[in-house]
Amino acid sequence: MSKALVSLVTGAASGLGKATVERLVKDGYKVIMCDLQSSKGKSVAETIGPNTNFVPTDVRSEIDVQNAIDTCKQLHGKLDLIVNCAGSFNVIRLGAALMGNNETDENGQRGVVINTSGYSAYDGQMGQVAFAASKGAIAAMTLPLARDLASHGIRHCSIAPGLFDTPLLNHLPDKVKNYFADMTPCPKRLGQPEEFANLVLSIVNNPFLNGEVIRIDGGIRFI
Repeated sequence: MSKALVSLVTGAASGLGKATVERLVKDGYKVIMCDLQSSKGKSVAETIGPNTNFVPTDVRSEIDVQNAIDTCKQLHGKLDLIVNCAGSFNVIRLGAALMGNNETDENGQRGVVINTSGYSAYDGQMGQVAFAASKGAIAAMTLPLARDLASHGIRHCSIAPGLFDTPLLNHLPDKVKNYFADMTPCPKRLGQPEEFANLVLSIVNNPFLNGEVIRIDGGIRFI
């Protein structure tokens, strides 16, 4: 069994997920990267280096998710951290079963789960009903999920990012992105994926953070 910390990251091939993988590897983690077969996950994993393994995964498929968890167990024997940048309840349910086998640390902790919500959970705009509802659901389940996982020694928090400079925004013209940047109180720019990754590590490294949704958005609010 690997003594290094092991993480599984969904949505790992680009944007916030890719930045998270890069930061985790830099901090000594072994990382199972999950993303669609059609993604650039394989080439991204090869670029990041030998501490990553890409497992093609559609998080809507329980079979795919279980295969990713089984791969993690076969390669590393354990799972310490789940970061869902494009995840589902199945990832947490199946991943927590493996995580729950870990030895407890000095805080009685076996692992950490982090989900990704978004600003629209609070500031949903016109035409964003379904999108806002999906992000709101992740925010709403944060505390009850933390309570459910607590008996297994697993912490759970969610991150609610604002507008970040990721491939998801590439379709927007520069004038629109500049408009959003100007709306941000400080700093007046879009978020950088590395800043999201920094927050992931902050949550992991602070054992008293639990059951909380943390906004990271430069103070931007949509009214």
